[in-house]
Amino acid sequence: MNGADTAWIIVATALVLFMTLPGLALFYGGLVRARNVLSVYMQCFAVAALMSVLWLVAGYSIAFGPGDGSGLWGGLSRAFLTGVDAATVRGTLPEVLFFAFQMTFAIITPALILGAFAERVGFGFVMVFSGLWMLAVYAPVAHWIWGGGMLADGGILGATGARDFAGGIVVHETAGLAALVLAAMIGPRARRTTPPHNPGMVAIGAGMLWVGWFGFNGGSQLAADGTAAMAITVTHLSAAAGSLSWALWERVKFGRASLVGLVTGTVAGLASVTPASGYVGPAGALVIGAVAGVICQEAATFFKKHSKIDDSLDVFAVHGLGGIFGTIMVAVLGTGSVASQVGALVIVGVWTVVLTFVLAKIAGAVTSMRVDEESEVNGLDLSQHGERAYDIAS
Repeated sequence: MNGADTAWIIVATALVLFMTLPGLALFYGGLVRARNVLSVYMQCFAVAALMSVLWLVAGYSIAFGPGDGSGLWGGLSRAFLTGVDAATVRGTLPEVLFFAFQMTFAIITPALILGAFAERVGFGFVMVFSGLWMLAVYAPVAHWIWGGGMLADGGILGATGARDFAGGIVVHETAGLAALVLAAMIGPRARRTTPPHNPGMVAIGAGMLWVGWFGFNGGSQLAADGTAAMAITVTHLSAAAGSLSWALWERVKFGRASLVGLVTGTVAGLASVTPASGYVGPAGALVIGAVAGVICQEAATFFKKHSKIDDSLDVFAVHGLGGIFGTIMVAVLGTGSVASQVGALVIVGVWTVVLTFVLAKIAGAVTSMRVDEESEVNGLDLSQHGERAYDIAS
């Protein structure tokens, strides 16, 4: 057990939780209509609570248990942290700290999906689907790549397995594709062109995500060393490049740059550098961020203007496409194999799409997927939770 490593991962764990609570909640909350902001907060907080419990019950064991040799899952020998106490070590860390750090990833991944169906899905469906999805999609994929499973070195992809430093595949591809599938299944909002009700809130949330991402990427080294320091540095530079390229591309196309666009570019740069953050240097990070700001913006524009799929808060365009792009750039910039990177993206992509569809059908059979038209028009804050974010009369 190493004291410096332990101290850093304690901090990183707090930073990654800070990304969801309150970072993502504020970012998503500002993007929706005023009458739906509390429903977004509610979903983010409730999903965080549910994922924490399910991670203890079985998620951690499925993702990081020793498995049965098949490479498909980690088994259930670590369910409820069986055999783990304060003295148990994993690498240079207390295993209970490794559990907590990885738990924050299991929290934010299904929370990202919430943006795809914001303003029109019932709270019960959110909870049932998110719980099933984390256990059946996120946890197995985490095992395949990070837990020594079938997509790691020596697995089905060959001696050089998938390289995903902090979650381009495990987090962003899975969340992005799940978002796209759900948005297609649920259908568009009644009013899909309503602008964000509070751009300032969006910017505050994005700022928290930017800071928290240092723990997300830097912490994924699981050590307090030079690689962690470089991961933090390239994370910051990619975020900066993504912000500027998105804003510049907006200026070229529309004659002005927006605050919401600038900070969405920040998130695109962060998501795109995530899989590469332990493998690239500053110059590579600038390239990744700058390109991501343009391609993610073009994808978001396409879905808004030319597609019937209403991915409300651009989860696929920013996180899904960004994570896929960054994963390929790992190999392009000289680390890993193009074949392994693309192979992992395809395998995980197919698994995610199929399981998301099946799990959504199961959850929809348990509880209504979409709220009725009146509830949607009146807003989910009142119809689902009996509360208002803003009371102008008081």
